[in-house]
Amino acid sequence: MRCNRERRELMAEMNMIPLIDISLILLIIFMVLTPALVQSQITVQLPQSSTGAKESADDSVITVEIQKDGRVSVLGKRIRVAQLEEELILRLARSSRKTVLVQADKSVPVDMVVRVFDTARKLGAARLGISVEDRIRQN
Repeated sequence: MRCNRERRELMAEMNMIPLIDISLILLIIFMVLTPALVQSQITVQLPQSSTGAKESADDSVITVEIQKDGRVSVLGKRIRVAQLEEELILRLARSSRKTVLVQADKSVPVDMVVRVFDTARKLGAARLGISVEDRIRQN
């Protein structure tokens, strides 16, 4: 409050600085907490295990299946993990869209799926995907 010397009246002014300080502190708190809150609420449903070799109706999609015991199949043809690169070279050369779809059992380590992705990307795959089972069809 300020006193005016000439009139001797009190002038009431609102001090905005504490309000701005509190607003900025709340903004910083929300900026720090928001990513943690969002990440804790995201849940990932892992895919159901694939039961057999499924050939894709589209020739341009290359399906790589990884079963829970580590066996790998490319378009239904069972191969060894060491042969994956050679098989993908052949398949990607014939494919028009160069799309690789991985169908992995939910108990397969993520490392193995990433290895397939790395190999496909290195060989020139344009698109990569992971196949999951739709929950609606499951019920």
